[in-house]
Amino acid sequence: MECRTGCGACCIAPSISSFIPGMPDGKPAGVRCIQLNDNNLCKLFGKPERPKVCLSFQPCPDVCGATNQKAMENLITLEQLT
Repeated sequence: MECRTGCGACCIAPSISSFIPGMPDGKPAGVRCIQLNDNNLCKLFGKPERPKVCLSFQPCPDVCGATNQKAMENLITLEQLT
């Protein structure tokens, strides 16, 4: 599955405990990553400073669903379960 351009759910819903440029302590769940632009695109995409956890995330139908809203719902649920 290809990532839906402008979704951004994976940059908002989950917590990230590793360093993010501009967010040295990571980010809590539900907080928009500082590196997510106004069009919900990652400003670090393709750059070496992009966190490893972000690099390793692979979109899939079970997580991302058919819509951006479903992706957000699924990722919120997964975050709450972990």
